[in-house]
Amino acid sequence: MSPLVSVQNVSKNFPGVRALSRVSFELLAGEVHALVGENGAGKSTLMKILAGIYPRDGGEIFYNGEPVNFVSPRDAQMLGIGIIHQELQLMNHLTVAQNIFIGREPPGRWGVLLDEDKLNRQAREILAHMHLKLDPRAIVGGLTVAKQQM
Repeated sequence: MSPLVSVQNVSKNFPGVRALSRVSFELLAGEVHALVGENGAGKSTLMKILAGIYPRDGGEIFYNGEPVNFVSPRDAQMLGIGIIHQELQLMNHLTVAQNIFIGREPPGRWGVLLDEDKLNRQAREILAHMHLKLDPRAIVGGLTVAKQQM
């Protein structure tokens, strides 16, 4: 079975700091992995590169055998790659569905108005696919921290 994601010799530098040096690994579809290490080891940097938040300074990333170059998180999201940040970055006054789609809202009529029914329907499908029992219309601020992290 060929890897779904392949990271080859990825490096990242910040001013005065080499955050990643030639990191390589492969992920097969359906696998579950944990990335562990000490503070400052580069875990978050690596994940932010995979999610299109940071550009890499060297190396290559392949998706289904094809080279990819994420210049924004949207590029990674189009391939189903996203990141759940350690810190909760939710809009407590918005619904679960609205938080799921922030910045990626499905357009409504004339491509301008937000279609709340479509938003809730798509969010419900995502939640069901992930086996999460959350109401997409629930206000995030009213959920427990455990449910917010889901």
